[in-house]
Amino acid sequence: MRKDIHPPYAPVVFRDKAAGFAFLTRSTATTEKTVEWEDGRTYPVVDVEVSSASHPFYTGTARVLDTAGRVERFERRFGKR
Repeated sequence: MRKDIHPPYAPVVFRDKAAGFAFLTRSTATTEKTVEWEDGRTYPVVDVEVSSASHPFYTGTARVLDTAGRVERFERRFGKR
């Protein structure tokens, strides 16, 4: 890697306030806000709107579309050709 062209890569906490979920990882994301983590150290915190703890696909609350009903309704409306 070339020196002095890459952003700093450091530990950052990503927090999903809607789900009350946070995780510590390494990132180049920067922010002025900080939070004290479980290990007693202070890390920058990035608030996100959706994470694996609140996304419908991962939580199992995703809606399944009834495609068979749509096909039947289309055939009733326009008939089979």
